[in-house]
Amino acid sequence: MTRAPANPTPPVVVIRSARRKKTVSARLVDGELVVRVPAGLGRRRESELVSDMVAKFERRHRSEAVDLDVRASTLARRHGLRSPTSIRWVSNQSGRWGSCTPSTGDIRISDRLAGMPGWVLDYVIVHELAHLDVAGHGPEFWAIVHRYPRTERARGYLIAKAMEPDD
Repeated sequence: MTRAPANPTPPVVVIRSARRKKTVSARLVDGELVVRVPAGLGRRRESELVSDMVAKFERRHRSEAVDLDVRASTLARRHGLRSPTSIRWVSNQSGRWGSCTPSTGDIRISDRLAGMPGWVLDYVIVHELAHLDVAGHGPEFWAIVHRYPRTERARGYLIAKAMEPDD
C-alpha cells in the first residue's frame, strides 16, 4: 500500500470573517491551509474548529494515497465476493467505519480509516463487500466475512479505536 507522508499539513492561516455567521471552511491556497471562521467566535471554539479542519485535511490527504477501486477488486477476487459498483471515501460517517447499499452496489468507507493499518481497511472493505450478498449480520454474513483471515484482529483494533477519546 502506498502511504502518504506522515505529516502532510501545510502552514495554517486563520482568517476571521465578519461575513461568516456559523460556517467554517478550509482550502489549500498557495501551499497554505486557509481556514475561514466567523469573526465573533471565541478563541477556544476557533481553536477547536481549526483543529477539526486540519484533521479533515490530513484524512483527505491520506485517503488520496489509497486506490479503493483496486483494493476492493483485489479483495473481492481473493475472497470470492462480488465487486462493488462503486466504492469511495466519505467524511460524514462518524459512527460507522463503512456502509453499503446492496441494491445499487455502492460502498462508502469512512476517511477515518485512511490512517489505519491496511489490514484494518481491508477488513472493513470485505465486511461491506459481504453485504452485497447478505444484508444483515447473521451467521451466513459472518461466514463470508471470516474468509478474510484477519477479521478478529481487525475487529478488535476497531473496537479499541472506538473507545479512544477524540484528540
